[in-house]
Amino acid sequence: MAAPRIEGESLLARFLTPEVYQALKDRETYFGVRLEHLIASGVQNPDSAIGVYAGDEESYSVFAPLLDPIIEAYHGFGPGDRHVSDLDPGGLEDQPLDPAGRYVLSTRVRVARNLCCFPFGPVIGFRERRMAERAILGALETLEGELAGSYHPLPALDPATQARLVEEHLLFKAGDRFLEAGGFNRHWPDARGVFLNRERTFLVWVNEEDQLRIISMEKGSHLKRVFSRLVQALAELERRLSFARSPRLGYLTSCPTNLGTGMRASVHVRLQRLPEEEIQAIALAHGLQVRGTHGEHTQAEGGVYDVSNKRRLGITEVEALRQLEAGIRALIRAEGA
Repeated sequence: MAAPRIEGESLLARFLTPEVYQALKDRETYFGVRLEHLIASGVQNPDSAIGVYAGDEESYSVFAPLLDPIIEAYHGFGPGDRHVSDLDPGGLEDQPLDPAGRYVLSTRVRVARNLCCFPFGPVIGFRERRMAERAILGALETLEGELAGSYHPLPALDPATQARLVEEHLLFKAGDRFLEAGGFNRHWPDARGVFLNRERTFLVWVNEEDQLRIISMEKGSHLKRVFSRLVQALAELERRLSFARSPRLGYLTSCPTNLGTGMRASVHVRLQRLPEEEIQAIALAHGLQVRGTHGEHTQAEGGVYDVSNKRRLGITEVEALRQLEAGIRALIRAEGA
């Protein structure tokens, strides 16, 4: 069987050569993940940047001839490299990025996690997704103090409430066309939901792109405080849940861009004077990426940009946050010059 024709300039199109396709086309993981599951989104969406989603932990070894070159091209992380983690908030500055509060509107740090020994979003079944939800909810219900809150299943939320929570960046919607093509939206909205603490500064998205998106956020720019809350939550959850993790690749996620730390730390920053080309150049120099106000595939509204770390793998959590600190301060200086 010939390799499928893949349009565009995605990493999938670059690395799925006829030889790689022939080597992988008959392979299958324990959970039944096949090459067609990995590449479905990239085949259907020629404008994909990456084009692949892993279906389980084993995908990263079974389909390594395709995934390793993609990982190296995106992260600069080769087959001989090994990921190291650092979740010590003591390595960050104990002051706001924008003390006067003129530019930074809010700060958010999230990590993606999947449960060990469960299939990931592209192939997980109806029953398995419900089992994952129950396990996660059992752990969330034990949280105390600032982290304590309540779980809101998507099927129980009326459309108006869902729309309001999405607008407030507290809830996710059905996945975009890239995730849809990758199989993530099956059985929507069953076994999906959001856990919110009372102050709305800590939340967990259940069964979105990954089985958990664990998020700490608040208005303002105190990055260390936001990260410290996240670290506390992770320590509590890991007492009760086992997350998918590789000694080499760190935490394992559906999208190869989120491997390693699984962390995306971002700020919403208002930059009304700087040309977008200059914003992008400063961000690039500090290893950051710039998105629109509402995240990936959106435009900036009112000069508000979402600026975050680009690298997740081969860099520790604290190193990534230090890059974000330096980049945001550079953007603020340029905006105020």
